[in-house]
Order: sequence, then C-alpha cells, then structure tokens
Amino acid sequence: MIKLLLGRDVTHNEPVYLEASGARAVLICGKRGSGKSYTLGVFIEELLAASGDALIPIIVDPIGVYHTMSLPNELQRDDLFRWALNPRGHAVRLLVPGDPQLLYDSDVLRALRERQVSVVSLRLNPADLSPDGWCDLFNININQPLGIVLFRAAQSLGEKNPNFSVQDLAHAVETDERASDTTQEALLNRLEAARGWRIFSEDGYTPMDSIFQPGVVNVVDLSRLESGPRGRRNLTISIVARNLFRARADARLREEFGLASPLPRIWLAIDEAHQFIPTGGSTLAKEQLVRWAKEGRQPGLSLIVASQQPSAIDHEVLSQCDVILSHKLTTRDDVSALNRLSQDYMGGELKTLISKLKRVGEAILVDDERETVHHLGIRPRQSRHGGSSITPVEEERLDIWSV
Repeated sequence: MIKLLLGRDVTHNEPVYLEASGARAVLICGKRGSGKSYTLGVFIEELLAASGDALIPIIVDPIGVYHTMSLPNELQRDDLFRWALNPRGHAVRLLVPGDPQLLYDSDVLRALRERQVSVVSLRLNPADLSPDGWCDLFNININQPLGIVLFRAAQSLGEKNPNFSVQDLAHAVETDERASDTTQEALLNRLEAARGWRIFSEDGYTPMDSIFQPGVVNVVDLSRLESGPRGRRNLTISIVARNLFRARADARLREEFGLASPLPRIWLAIDEAHQFIPTGGSTLAKEQLVRWAKEGRQPGLSLIVASQQPSAIDHEVLSQCDVILSHKLTTRDDVSALNRLSQDYMGGELKTLISKLKRVGEAILVDDERETVHHLGIRPRQSRHGGSSITPVEEERLDIWSV
C-alpha cells in the first residue's frame, strides 16, 4: 500500500496520510499565497519517496517554478527536523516544447545545468495530432474549404504514414487537386508558421511514453509559450495526454494477462489547470484531460489539477475528483464552486470548513474514497519551493471570512 504523508491534523496533532495505491483524481486549490503550489510539490515528493521507479510523475508548469525541486530546502531545515525529514533535492528533467537554446538565454541554461537540472527539448509528433486537432489548432471549421482540405490531408497521411511531418502535411495540401489555389496558399502559410514554432519533430517519430522517465521529476515547462485555448501550451498538453493515455491503456492490457508492462503508472499534475480545462469553454487539451479524469482509473492514470480559481475549472472534472485539498479561498464564486462538492459524511458544508483556515499552509483534506475530512497543516517541503507567497491587498478585500 502506498501512503503519502501530507501533513498533520491541526485538531489531533496526528500525521495525515493519503492512500495512493490506485489511481486518484485530486483537486488542489487556494488563493494566491495560500500554499497551493507548495502543496503540489509535497505531493510529488511523497510519490517519489513511496514509489521510486514504480511510477512516472509529470508536472505541467505554466509559470516556470518547479525546476527548483532540484535544490534542497535549507531554509526550512529546522522545520524538517521536527518531522524527522532532511532537506534534499530531486532529479529534475525539464522538458521544453521547442528549442531550449532559443527559449532561454545562455546564462539561464548554464544556471540550470549548475543546479543539475537536465534540460531536454520536447518535440511533438505531427502525426499524434488528429485531423480534427489540426483544424482546431488553426481555428478552422472542418465544414469550410480550409478545414475540408486540411482534414483530408491529415487523414490521408495518417492512413499511409503514421509518422508524417509538418512538411509532409504541407506537401499533401499542395498536391491536393481538389483544393483551390487560394485555399492551398492559406493553409501552406499556416503550416509554415507551425514549422517556425520548432515544436514539431522533423527527425522521425519518438513515442511519447519514452520521453518521460520514472523516479524523477518530469517538468513540462510551458512558461516560455503563449497561453490561450489554441496556443502552444494547450497543443502540447493535448498531444502528451492523448498519447500517454493510449500507451498506458496498452500497458494495462498486458498487465491483465500477466505480461511485463513497459510503462509504469503515471501521475499528471497540472498547475494553473483552468488554462486547460476552463468552465464553459473549449481548448485543444480539454477533451483529453476530461477523459483522464473520467476514465483514468482503469489504466492507472492519476490526475492532479491545481488552481487559484476552482470556479474556473470545468465542473465535469471537479465532480470526478475523489481528493480535495483546499487552502483558503477568497471569492464567493470559488467558495460556491467548491461547496457544490460537499458530501453528507463531511458533517457540514465545505464552505464552513474552509472558513476555519487561518494560516498559510493550512488546508482542508477531503478523501472521498475513505469518506474522511481533516483540517491539516501541510508538511514542510524537502526541496526548494519556487513559487511566490505574496497576497495583494486587493485580494484581501474580497475575503468573505473577514466580512
């Protein structure tokens, strides 16, 4: 049995563990500066300590702070001692969509190497984006001429050559005799722009499941890419999630027949998750992430979604979370969104429990699998935390508990 030490119960002063032998769906939320990103780091540390090479932890990092997990947390050495823990850094593999030499200056790359961070270029396979996905990427209606030609080209290539490149796709568009010159030119311009992103592989197919390694902190650094529903951040996560789901489903089938599995279980942790699974909106990644939340248990795929704004996360994902770790929240919309997840066994509404949180680092833990609730203080991080703890005065004015 895998147990994760998350903190200590404030009322009973006893350690609080979360059972994580099976797949879990976790929501971590809290206002800025309340400890949300810090807690996500604790989760990853515990997964590594409990499972080692038996799982692959992946952090989707839109803000560029988790590379600091390579450094020991010397600032909290005394706090860690009281928990019978020591400061320690972890092996960090920083996966950068595109060319790191272009996205970071040489001084930053040198500093990362000095911190023993392994910086790796993450190149996406064009063939891993579905014909519909190509149309979504360029915000093209598949029922209009541009969409019809692009869909046809991607579908035809996928049937003939599952490892095609963007250049192959452009050639298929260019040689489509049923496409008009205007349509071809418009699509070729878009595909040339996509090549310029340097995010797609042109050197052959690399299976996505071979890119991520067990026993290390795999950080997908999206901080250098633009956000947006159809931006490169969502494009990256769409392809990563789709292919890891497929690879892990294949591995699980082998396990059921007692065969060796080439791919361990996966924990995918997404900070600022509202960028990828927003309420009432669509993104390139949303469909795949909803599938992780709803169907990930059987193939051994766990999901952590973290956000300052739980109200901005699609309810279809929130309703699938069987673990809630909520730090203090400020706005009524966020409290209301979380309160809708209240259950009878909690002994009260979630908004009442959250109102009792007084300090940074305190949280309410709800484990729906065991039907338990704890008011706990999160344990100190062993690795260095890279997030900010500044809370604006304007945000404090929205605090419904101070009214």
